Amino acid sequence: MSNLLAIQVEAAAKAAGLTVVSSEAGEQQSGATTKFMLALAGDPAKTQLLELSERFEFGRPDLKDGVQVYLAAAAKRLKNPRPDCYLTLHGIPLSFGQFGWPFHESTSGADTSLVHGEVRLEDGGDAALHAKVAVSMTVTFRDVVPAPEQPYAEGFIFNAVRKTMDQGQLELVKSGNRQPVPLTTRYYSMKQQKFVFNDTTADQRKAFLAGKAYWLSGVLGAGAPVWLLDPRDAQYLDTSIEELRATVGRLTADGLLQPLEDAEYGTPTPKLMDRHHGYQSELAHALQAIKPAFNEEMRAGMTNM
Repeated sequence: MSNLLAIQVEAAAKAAGLTVVSSEAGEQQSGATTKFMLALAGDPAKTQLLELSERFEFGRPDLKDGVQVYLAAAAKRLKNPRPDCYLTLHGIPLSFGQFGWPFHESTSGADTSLVHGEVRLEDGGDAALHAKVAVSMTVTFRDVVPAPEQPYAEGFIFNAVRKTMDQGQLELVKSGNRQPVPLTTRYYSMKQQKFVFNDTTADQRKAFLAGKAYWLSGVLGAGAPVWLLDPRDAQYLDTSIEELRATVGRLTADGLLQPLEDAEYGTPTPKLMDRHHGYQSELAHALQAIKPAFNEEMRAGMTNM
């Protein structure tokens, strides 16, 4: 384990309102890593794993700022009742876990870098449905990423998984093989120098934030506040933090949200939670849409072949 890396991470975590509660050596296909368990300074029960290559050059000016931004956002996200959970645009609540960082090179001969992980359906049940994913980054895409490490890639990878799920290209199963999530330059605008995942309308953003409050707070979080101005959601929805704040205001005016802390966090109102049947129906429809479709006549042998 690199002592210098540990000192640098501890200092950066402290500046962001986090503490390093433990660290241990890890081993990925790309080489030795160090795993840091981070926790909120005021709530050590809220933790997140940070895994970095031991060769990671933390002190480089072009990399250090990215880590600090990542840790500051992580500190806010850890205040969520379920910091590991995200909502897709089509209304599917997912948890993200077991991601092995950093990217490692493909062993199949393809000129790509990979990260493996897992997403699980989080609908308040036993979370048996899941998808093991292999996110592949092309050589061209690699050029726009400052470093193939967790602080620089986690956000857009999670958004790519959400986007791929909404497109019906990932299936939630009880058991199964790893499923591909291709990460290409179609998710990055060279002209605007930013990631682009979904072109959303004001109504879609309003429905998204309402659904996030319903699922992440009302269903999964026992009514605890959720972070409504998450930059990852802004990137996923191709919008700004200011627009998300305005959306919170519209939901508050409609009596669906109770904002806290200058609209950064909020909880669903009883009026929003009364929409239980609507959200359950939306989820059932979304889950049905991502199931593979088969030609029933071919399966029954009713074809002229």
